[in-house]
Amino acid sequence: MTDLSPAPLADRLVAAVTGAFEAAAVDLGDRLGWYRALADGPATAPQLAARTGSDARYAREWLEQQAVAGYLTVDDVHAGPDERCYTLPDEHRAVLVDETAPEYAVPLARVAMTFTRNVPRLADAYRSGGGLSWADMGPEAREGQAAANRPFFTGALVTDVLPDLADVHAILHAGGRVADVGCGLGWSSIGMATGYPAARVDGFDVDAPSVEQARRNAAEAGVDERVTFTVSDAGALTAAGEYDLVTAFECIHDLPDPVAVLSAMRAMVRSGGVVLVVDERVAATFTAPGDDVERLMYGYSLTCCLPDSMSAATTVATGTVMRPATLLGYAREAGFDDVEVLPVAHDFFRFYRLLPT
Repeated sequence: MTDLSPAPLADRLVAAVTGAFEAAAVDLGDRLGWYRALADGPATAPQLAARTGSDARYAREWLEQQAVAGYLTVDDVHAGPDERCYTLPDEHRAVLVDETAPEYAVPLARVAMTFTRNVPRLADAYRSGGGLSWADMGPEAREGQAAANRPFFTGALVTDVLPDLADVHAILHAGGRVADVGCGLGWSSIGMATGYPAARVDGFDVDAPSVEQARRNAAEAGVDERVTFTVSDAGALTAAGEYDLVTAFECIHDLPDPVAVLSAMRAMVRSGGVVLVVDERVAATFTAPGDDVERLMYGYSLTCCLPDSMSAATTVATGTVMRPATLLGYAREAGFDDVEVLPVAHDFFRFYRLLPT
């Protein structure tokens, strides 16, 4: 039986606050280039400050905090404050420095800081029933979320997951045409185009700054001749039967009108094509207490996804925690016959094939 007495709850809250401070320190270390500088070699506080053009006293406090928290190691705890030399362990580089590594987690700290600093504005929205859109949250929100998804979208998605989905793999391998709805900064589109050199991908997103950055990302990845990005409300797309594969990666739960978007996706796919939706791997039904993934997803929902959806004049207000039955209801209302949960093992994402009538 769960212990709900005050002391354990107080201890848990203190641990949560400590974690929030650690996330802030990680965000600082990334913004200031301190992790990248330490990846080039150990440093004392004055050396780190000199390498990065920052203040040595702040660098010292940060280095000490990082060593106390176990992110860095220190050569001699008894040395003078400015003589201690700090090292970024090799096993921590993927988590803190390598932007394409599956373990890369710095963007999670960035989005946590970005979302939670909006709490005063969120409180106003909670009172009024209004919302806070991605545009209201600022560029760091969209950039941080995209950076968090990038390692999977450009890595394991195309090397491990899609090759195991026989029909999807066949379409992409044969040079099929793909519509990637709600593409954000474009990493899912770019990943598919990079992993399948014959495929052609059209990405669509309602957020103009995201589309502009997606175009730059595609150019830097060298796939801009096969990947296009368009600013468009996905619910208004009218490309009837033009696509072999239509995808929506981690966006359906954000949409104020998911039925309209799913209806457009159904119309866009040719006969015999595939509609693939990837969304959060939340529990199938509500239960409390929940596991760590459920706790994380409700955190996203409270501070980002539900307020974004609520910022629209008319909305179904799904929130991050979109359970399979909810998606099934939207899909059937959009004209699909059923939703198949695909056998893809992933900690955070669930893969769905939407089946036509």
